[in-house]
Amino acid sequence: MSFRANVESMSKIMDEMGITELELERQFLFGVYRKHIHLSKQAAAAVAMPSFPISDTAKKTNSEPAAQSISGHVLKSPMVGVAYLSPEPGAKAFTTVGASIKAGDTVALVEAMKTFNPIKSDKDGVVKEILVTDGQAVEFDQPLIVIE
Repeated sequence: MSFRANVESMSKIMDEMGITELELERQFLFGVYRKHIHLSKQAAAAVAMPSFPISDTAKKTNSEPAAQSISGHVLKSPMVGVAYLSPEPGAKAFTTVGASIKAGDTVALVEAMKTFNPIKSDKDGVVKEILVTDGQAVEFDQPLIVIE
């Protein structure tokens, strides 16, 4: 079983059992390795609205109606993480609603395991909707941006 599969399995078991902390210890010839891990789910937090435009779809709290009204080419998150719409806090957004983009342009970042992964457009077009807010936790295959 791969490391990723082990972590996913442990995470699922811990979630089912309501366990939020784990203490790991492994003995080696040269000493003992100890690691304390605290797991927590990201709770919804009040986030200041960014200064760039976001579609009404992104502002809805219930994502199901938003998913039903999506039309156009959708860029989806390739992983679980946190979405960022600009390269750093206070910087200009990668894109805005109504902006023309080309295939290969970076339109967002998804941070996973302290690594910032660029989300690049896979087609030319105009940004119709931005479906996430800056700093929002995203799931695998969650729609991020709609392109016409």
